[in-house]
Amino acid sequence: MASFVRPALLRQSKACLSIAFSRTISTSLSTASKSIARPATRSNILKLAIPGSTRVAALHASARRSLLPVLPQSIDGTANDAAPVPETNPSHGSYHWTFERALSVGLVPLTIAPFAAGSLNPGMDALLCATILIHSHIGFDALITDYLPNRRVPKTKKTFDWGLRLATILVGVGFYEFETNDVGVTEAIRRIWTA
Repeated sequence: MASFVRPALLRQSKACLSIAFSRTISTSLSTASKSIARPATRSNILKLAIPGSTRVAALHASARRSLLPVLPQSIDGTANDAAPVPETNPSHGSYHWTFERALSVGLVPLTIAPFAAGSLNPGMDALLCATILIHSHIGFDALITDYLPNRRVPKTKKTFDWGLRLATILVGVGFYEFETNDVGVTEAIRRIWTA
């Protein structure tokens, strides 16, 4: 790739230099009435011939663009104020963390048990679906909380929170319909695996 790009880049820079050199000569001729004309150095020629963005990004693939606008930023208080400490709540602190980890660890035997034991119990299948649903909801809720802070984008966070609740309800209804009116999740996985 570099073998055919470089000659084109060299031809382009040579053309730019010749244009700049002719501009420099015409500029110095037009200012001949001044006692001392500025000499046509290479840096002057480059500044006239090549725009600043091209000089900086001559070998870059594309121009520098900001993908997302900067979110609104504000400072509460002064730089010397301590950060506010939120109220402690055991159900949102350590109990919440322990529940998330227990749910994640509980998914391992619930996923393996129906296939290892050979029984496709609808109760175990429903428990697996509920555990997957709660685990996914908690994970996406943590993602929304981390990347969309309420202080910076309150409307966007509320929109995503309600979208997550709606998606969780829709997936729950879909799991229920699949369990009651079709073969169930573990049987579907077994059929796909052995197909």
